[in-house]
Amino acid sequence: MAFFISFMVQTKIVDGPLRRGQLGGNFDKEFADEGVSGATLAADRPGFAALLGYVREGDTVCVTALDRVGRDALDVQSVVRKLITRGVTIDVLGLGPIAKGVGELVVAVLAQIADMERQRIKERCDAGRQAARASLAANGMTHRGKASLGRPFAADSDAVAQWRKDNGASIAKTAQEFGLSPATVKRYCAASAV
Repeated sequence: MAFFISFMVQTKIVDGPLRRGQLGGNFDKEFADEGVSGATLAADRPGFAALLGYVREGDTVCVTALDRVGRDALDVQSVVRKLITRGVTIDVLGLGPIAKGVGELVVAVLAQIADMERQRIKERCDAGRQAARASLAANGMTHRGKASLGRPFAADSDAVAQWRKDNGASIAKTAQEFGLSPATVKRYCAASAV
């Protein structure tokens, strides 16, 4: 029997040791997905796919939270069922080991709750974007006082294009002058009316 840990990593330096500490114990192997969206199916994540290919009957997979196992309720249930069918125990922090029968029922309920929470977060984000757009259209500023949606511009695109034209400068020279990347200068010059 072997013990494995699986987790999603936001910041490798902080999250890895934190997750290991939360789960405690000695692990025979560690699987982590770095920089992969939680919206990606579990089997499509490189680390989790490696875990699925590696575990054998009698092994235990430790996870910090059930919602980290899959993209949505169906994915979580599918992964848990697949692991349980193969004789693998899933040990969830705060829940304990999950096995056939009641364990699968608990997983189904918790996966639905996690899915519902994800939907609520999405709805709140959509409502915020909608309020920002409405405020921007009404008074030229978002509801948070920003001049535009999304990331602010690094520089005025027309000023960059005009400076480049006036000085006959290359993309690289213009990028250096304004502290921008060459790709940004190209984008600004292409979009500019100058």
